[in-house]
Amino acid sequence: MTSALAAHDDAAAVRAFGSGEQFRSAVTAGNAPCISLSDPAHDWVVVNKLRPLAPVDYAPASVRASSLRATSGSVSMRPEVADALDRMSADLTAGGAGTIGVNNAYRSYGLQQVTYSRFVRSEGVAGADAGSARPGHSEHQSGLAVDVVACSDGCGSLGAFGSTAQSNWIVQHAWEYGFIVRYEKGATPTTGYMPEPWHLRFIGVELAKAYHDGGFHTLEEFFGLPAAPDYAH
Repeated sequence: MTSALAAHDDAAAVRAFGSGEQFRSAVTAGNAPCISLSDPAHDWVVVNKLRPLAPVDYAPASVRASSLRATSGSVSMRPEVADALDRMSADLTAGGAGTIGVNNAYRSYGLQQVTYSRFVRSEGVAGADAGSARPGHSEHQSGLAVDVVACSDGCGSLGAFGSTAQSNWIVQHAWEYGFIVRYEKGATPTTGYMPEPWHLRFIGVELAKAYHDGGFHTLEEFFGLPAAPDYAH
């Protein structure tokens, strides 16, 4: 396990515990001191309103675009995330659920400043905080999050995604590729965000299986962390 961590092979590190569920159990019980849920270099990092990235201006070592249609200029992500998204997209289409595109993925600290400020200007601080992370607190900055949209001749909006065949397929199958729907309906008291069925978070196949099998709905619950409905300041 130590060698897997040194090699940044997160899947191997999780398997060294026996399974994703055994990894989760060890972490929540405090029996895995070598595992930090605050280290943004790893798939299991938890970023929320009480857990900023460290350092706050963190940037992943490398990012690249997936093969999916892009609907914005911010569609790069960590390579392992792009690979998983490509596989999932291909199977979604083969399964008759249509096609998906990428609306947003990695956003730098600076771009998140611009994005959050735009929401504040249009919706006020409370409105912005319900749907946009403050700089340094965004999963998008980790390179592990991707917003997807439903596509046919063109691609739809984020807001329209939850009512689509693509969204229904992802709810059932995303875990098989290492993704979870991070901000589910009913989870706002824990996450502090409105439901976002389009916002997928990569945690790796082993952990996503444990998340799915255990019936979890937030990463906070999964890892036994406090709810984070609002910022400390």
